[in-house]
Amino acid sequence: MASSEAPSSSKAASPPVEVPKKKEPLLPPHITTYFIAGGIAGAASRTVVSPLERLKIIQQVQPKRSGAGAYNGVYRSLVRMWQEEGFRGFMRGNGANCIRIIPYSAVQFTAYEQLKKFFTKGGTRELDTLTRLTSGALAGITSVTTTYPLDLVRARLSIVSASLEFAHQQAPATVSSLQATGPSTSAAPAPALSKISPSASAAPRPVPLAASLSTSAASHVAAVAGNLSKPKIPGMWDMMVLVYKEEGGIRGLYRGLVPTAVGVAPYVGINFTAYETLRIFITPPEHKNSIPRKLLCGALAGSISQTITYPLDVLRRKMQVVGMKDTSSCGVGSLGYKYNGAWDAIWSTLKTEGIQGMYRGLWPNLLKVAPSIATSFFTYELVKEALL
Repeated sequence: MASSEAPSSSKAASPPVEVPKKKEPLLPPHITTYFIAGGIAGAASRTVVSPLERLKIIQQVQPKRSGAGAYNGVYRSLVRMWQEEGFRGFMRGNGANCIRIIPYSAVQFTAYEQLKKFFTKGGTRELDTLTRLTSGALAGITSVTTTYPLDLVRARLSIVSASLEFAHQQAPATVSSLQATGPSTSAAPAPALSKISPSASAAPRPVPLAASLSTSAASHVAAVAGNLSKPKIPGMWDMMVLVYKEEGGIRGLYRGLVPTAVGVAPYVGINFTAYETLRIFITPPEHKNSIPRKLLCGALAGSISQTITYPLDVLRRKMQVVGMKDTSSCGVGSLGYKYNGAWDAIWSTLKTEGIQGMYRGLWPNLLKVAPSIATSFFTYELVKEALL
């Protein structure tokens, strides 16, 4: 009996085997899915319409004038952009835009999804129009606040190489420094945009934005009629460092945040609300998976929201370029904007340009909004369904 009991006692004495605990993920799977889907959707939507996005910013901030120096008309301006800068000109600022839009779109979609759940108590309450508007507005404010410095840098990069005229032309010291290396650019006539042809690329062009500089930036003077070397266009990090050093540190990087948030909140709220409402009517159950109908809903939602809130977008861009000075060391000129806040910018624009000034660049913006928002919503839903 004793020998038969020994094995059983040894088994009882052996310590229990510990099962390792499963490591909890940093974020719940659905949150991660929203982030990934939103980021991919944002990058895809912005890249598709990058040339129109850049043209919109240029038209929003260029000084009011009539003549060959302005970017007038969508097609003619795009042709001019291609002739002066090539494909790189179409994509100017898109790298910073994508770096900005990936976290921006990810935060926006994730915040919207979570806020909807919060306001409806996890889906137990009805998701009405007011709830959608509120969720979208708060999601927009959250996303724009987290990524605003990148948005400001992207706006600067979009116009830094454009051939715009300035309120402050070259100083005498700059002209004298140019005479040592080549003809003065101030005498170069601007080409007429009424006739754009390949031969126009050989004609003298308006002085690029990077060419209106002080003595400290003379090394970055732009090429005019092939006589001068091309300016060095600052990169995203260089522009961010420049703004930080010359425009008040962090405050400079967040210049225009308040009018931006005021404009983004209603835009995002209307955008999400319009899209989900249109989906009810345009994509009923029998057409739920129709790709053309989904794209149509996104295009209409984007057009509606952008048209309503466009003056706030113009105000945002004007505030973002207020600090661009003649003394920039990277070749950034001055657009002549000096505002003492958002209200001063609004009244100054209305006084000098009328109501049309608040809608400058609307047409290229509408051309880009339809494919951009359609691509964004469609890509988001496609990636989300694939990951969930």
